[in-house]
Amino acid sequence: MAWFGLALLCGLLSLVAVLYASVGQAGASGFVAVMALFGFSPEVVKPTALVLNVLVSSVVALRFARDVHFSWPVLRPFLIASIPAAGLGGYLTLPAVVFNPVLGALLLVASVPFFVRRASTSIPTRLPPVIPALVAGATIGLLSGLTGTGGGILLAPLLLHCRWASLPTTVAVSGVFIFVNSALALAGHLVLVARLPPDLPWLAVAVVLGGALGAQLGSRHLPLSAVHRILGLTIGMAGLKLLVA
Repeated sequence: MAWFGLALLCGLLSLVAVLYASVGQAGASGFVAVMALFGFSPEVVKPTALVLNVLVSSVVALRFARDVHFSWPVLRPFLIASIPAAGLGGYLTLPAVVFNPVLGALLLVASVPFFVRRASTSIPTRLPPVIPALVAGATIGLLSGLTGTGGGILLAPLLLHCRWASLPTTVAVSGVFIFVNSALALAGHLVLVARLPPDLPWLAVAVVLGGALGAQLGSRHLPLSAVHRILGLTIGMAGLKLLVA
């Protein structure tokens, strides 16, 4: 790839990482969209997106895991169930036409409340019931592995809409969830194929820098209402990307 094209690609990927990391996400759906625009082949897009997702989510997880709002009791059942499911999803290959439109529509619907409902820290929350959390964690883990995303884009609206976590807690736990699921999905996928672009080191540097900046903005500087709107925007963008893929 020519240096100008590479610089533009790195800049766009870094911007995606800033946006997603500011709300505890890693940006796999955004990475996939950018790489598709640059003509990456499908067999290269998924493992590359997973590698970038692991890198960004590791930065986000380290930053938000130290946050006062982070809660292992909230995260634990979802994470336990998602671990084997994410590895299986990474190993399997499901035609995008089978579930992309459905998942994309669900994400668009899930994004709507973020724009019509105000963010608040006063809404009472309760810990998620164990059985529903385990079922949801396994489902999200499987979908994250199949789609090459970390699953946080699905976990976040579920936690908020069911009132199982506050917005700050949701943002804080998402990064750890994404990191674990992305790593397992990548391991499962690389069993089958290990096609990665030669410019991957440059892409990695770009997204790590963007992820670090986004995590710092989200944890320290963005007001709650801004985090709420950005999270809704990222979920909506992920849904739209799946619908038009």
